Amino acid sequence: MNKTVDTIARACIAVRVRMLNRIITGIYDDVLRPLGLKASQMNTLVVTSKLGVARTAQVGELLQLDASTLSRNVERMMANGWLAVVPGEDGRSQPFRITPKGTALLEKAVPAWRQAQKKAAAILGEQGVAAVNQAVKK
Repeated sequence: MNKTVDTIARACIAVRVRMLNRIITGIYDDVLRPLGLKASQMNTLVVTSKLGVARTAQVGELLQLDASTLSRNVERMMANGWLAVVPGEDGRSQPFRITPKGTALLEKAVPAWRQAQKKAAAILGEQGVAAVNQAVKK
């Protein structure tokens, strides 16, 4: 059993990816923090901006987020005035859109995003960035 435990501790892809996620997310969160923004919120703003009118399930699928996590984030972002509800055809869903305040924040965040992108790319290296892009495509 000790040999198996050692192998898992040394080579588990899931653990390595989770660690890498925390490291890379931390880089983005650190540079976005002065704007009151997190990387996950910026991604939601970007996807919402691209979609025009978004639905939680649609954004969750695109960002691979569960509905409850995304709903909490969207509620906070609405409270900050970055997103706004668009009245839906049926009363069940609440589509939303990015507000002018959210768009301005997104534009203001671009230099910080570029800084984080450069730092993350330096950590991953050219081959690492290519591997991440290829894995996400699958």
